[in-house]
Amino acid sequence: MAKANLRILVVDDEAAMREVLEARLSGFGYAVATAASGVEASAQLNAAAFDVVISDLVLPDLSGLELITRVRTLQPNARMLMMTAYGTIATAVQAMKLGAVEFLTKPLDYVALRRLLLEVSRQLPSAAEQPPQRSHASASRGQAEICAGLLGSSQAHRDLCAAIDAMGPTSAPVFIVGESGVGKELVARALHAQSPRAETPFVAVNAAAIPDGMTESLLLGHVRGAFTGAVDNRKGLFEQASGGTLFLDEIAEMQPGLQAKLLRVLEDGRVRPMGAATEVQTDVRLVAATNREPEAAIREGFLREDLYHRLNVLRIDVAPLRERLEDIDPLAQHFLAYFNARYDTDISGISEEARLRLHRYRWPGNVRELRNAMERACILTKGGVLDAHLLPHTTLPAPSAAGGIVIPPGVTLADAERILILETLREVQDNKAEAARRLGLDVKTIRNRLKAFGDVRGTEADGAG
Repeated sequence: MAKANLRILVVDDEAAMREVLEARLSGFGYAVATAASGVEASAQLNAAAFDVVISDLVLPDLSGLELITRVRTLQPNARMLMMTAYGTIATAVQAMKLGAVEFLTKPLDYVALRRLLLEVSRQLPSAAEQPPQRSHASASRGQAEICAGLLGSSQAHRDLCAAIDAMGPTSAPVFIVGESGVGKELVARALHAQSPRAETPFVAVNAAAIPDGMTESLLLGHVRGAFTGAVDNRKGLFEQASGGTLFLDEIAEMQPGLQAKLLRVLEDGRVRPMGAATEVQTDVRLVAATNREPEAAIREGFLREDLYHRLNVLRIDVAPLRERLEDIDPLAQHFLAYFNARYDTDISGISEEARLRLHRYRWPGNVRELRNAMERACILTKGGVLDAHLLPHTTLPAPSAAGGIVIPPGVTLADAERILILETLREVQDNKAEAARRLGLDVKTIRNRLKAFGDVRGTEADGAG
């Protein structure tokens, strides 16, 4: 079995290469830290344990071959992968003799790299024998920290990582509570990766997305002839996840009758497939999640109280993004690097205007909405700096109640933006600088939007004119 998570250190003096590799490797599910030099890499190796070090052969302060020797001294169990655009057979042979597992040529073949990392992971001890995964992100993210694939720098993020570290190694049920889009499934996967079951199946299902009448068959399985269309025996999710973790998302949307059957399975670990005469023994760690407040869901009849108490042995509350604003910058930078790699764009950073927009918005869709916003902006921006006007119009600051600006229902986003800008200008007597301040934009953006609207004010001097 492949190891569920690798801890990887990427060493390259080119920032773009570090960001692309970090995005790719994070997308593969690995925890990644980066360093721009041999000295930085040595500091990282002294501070944390790594399974794999991927290093450029040419570094500003020491060669990649010298780094191999340093890695062998500091972390003899770490595997080395060397990459370069200047490789020769002689250098490759020398690198292999010093302990490099593979010699990679730029531009990298990421399919081959992923295959190689899977092979490396099979040779490592199981995740149950490893210390909890924790690594620091690159210096550009300040104090951002990655734990089990989750990125952030807020106190809420650190508390979440501590809860995962504490609860992951057990087999007790966990109840995860948080709004849609906060990353509840990522938390569930992190718990699984930290557990003794890390090498066994992780099976996830969204109870709210299962068609009516199919939930019982999906969870418990069925035998041939159990109902019309049941032409063969089929294992349910409990049997598929036996020995591992079953993640039931939006459990409060599950039919009440099935919640009662689920409670019985949790009590004795036995399931009876639909139409079967006998029961099947299973061994599943159940992690459940809901975007509802559990107590309210119980009062309103969506969640059985006895099931909740059975599941709520351990509980994790995931804070919405609006309550952990410190996480917006590292998350936005991470998504920028990821989509740069995915769409082969070359966006160097995020403008201050765009960054302020990201911080002022309430993010009702949480991290998922931020990810979508960054993907859209990266697609529209082929290079340079990501500017605020490329973010979705929904992230525009809401007008104040005192302003009296009303967006009529049914208008398009383009029309809503036009109304907001023009009405704000009317309120401030055409002072574009003041309108820009109120809307969280810069004056240049206001002028450009006015030009797009065909408004002559787009060609006037900035200020009160």
